[in-house]
Amino acid sequence: MFYREAGDFKTSYTDDSQTFPIKFDRYRYYVVLAVAFGIIPFVINDYWANALLLPFLIYAIAAIGLNILVGYCGQVSLGTGGFMAVGAYACYKLMTSFPDVSMFIHVILAGGITAIVGVLFGLPSLRIKGFYLAVATLAAQFFLVWLFNRVPWFYNYSASGQINAPERDVFGIIITGPNAPAWATYLFCLIFLAVSALIARNLTRGTTGRTWMAIRDMDIAAEIIGVNPLKAKMSAFAVSSFFIGIAGALFFAVYLGAVEVGEVFGIQKSFLVLFMIIIGGLGSIFGSFAGAAFLVLLPVVLKVVGVDVLGWPTDIVAHLQLVIVGALIIMFLILEPHGLAQLWRVAKEKLRLWPFPH
Repeated sequence: MFYREAGDFKTSYTDDSQTFPIKFDRYRYYVVLAVAFGIIPFVINDYWANALLLPFLIYAIAAIGLNILVGYCGQVSLGTGGFMAVGAYACYKLMTSFPDVSMFIHVILAGGITAIVGVLFGLPSLRIKGFYLAVATLAAQFFLVWLFNRVPWFYNYSASGQINAPERDVFGIIITGPNAPAWATYLFCLIFLAVSALIARNLTRGTTGRTWMAIRDMDIAAEIIGVNPLKAKMSAFAVSSFFIGIAGALFFAVYLGAVEVGEVFGIQKSFLVLFMIIIGGLGSIFGSFAGAAFLVLLPVVLKVVGVDVLGWPTDIVAHLQLVIVGALIIMFLILEPHGLAQLWRVAKEKLRLWPFPH
């Protein structure tokens, strides 16, 4: 009744291979984009921007990047926090060295620098995989945090070791610094998320995505049929790190404004983004959105219900959040390994056939 494809046929390969071949899906995404770009900026305030919307937008970009590497290519990574730090510090150095260059360029270049670093740390994936690759990327996480802490050039020899985003504008509208309006920072991050999701969607549906999935499913068989493991794995690390670097740059420059690498981009950040794609769904762009939304919304809901309504102590609510996240990860790994994205796919199947039984 709610989700029908009857009469939705294609007459060419081009129509059948478009990003959203089903009209209902296409219209639904148009509506979501219209609300995101045309309504939310006019009703947003500082609380909603800082508590929910900006973290969701930025974490969704990072989750998309990690999902490409882990979900689509099967290369386990625990270095997401370190790669986000590369994007943040690259953006900081570019902002302070080239103050007249647009922030769009700074963020994109920060993503490009992170992609180069990601490829360098992804080289061990040519010889190792699984648990050993996870340990190698974990080593990258600790090395990068140590590097940004110990080399004063990265934080411009600041006595505190902290980096602070200078005020910058785009087309005369301030988007970084304490005076930036909420709607401007929201739109700036939303543009990057929309473009990143579109690029990721097309990459994963094309030849590049098929080579990633072939490596993920069985790398030896993929090599036998002509897939180049070097090209597939390095491209996955590059694209993944590019998106994660953009997320790190936005997290520093637009969202926080000031960063100390050990506190903000530690191992907890790597696990947080990994939990997002596990709960949301590995190998799914929609799962990246769902996981980011869930883990950003969960602390806010627990605070409102636990602290404001029930009057529980804040530390109890914080521990309850960890328990809930851990329980959900175990539940999804056992009962539904493909996460919230698979639950959504099952719901769509039921809506297609309702009211007829399965």
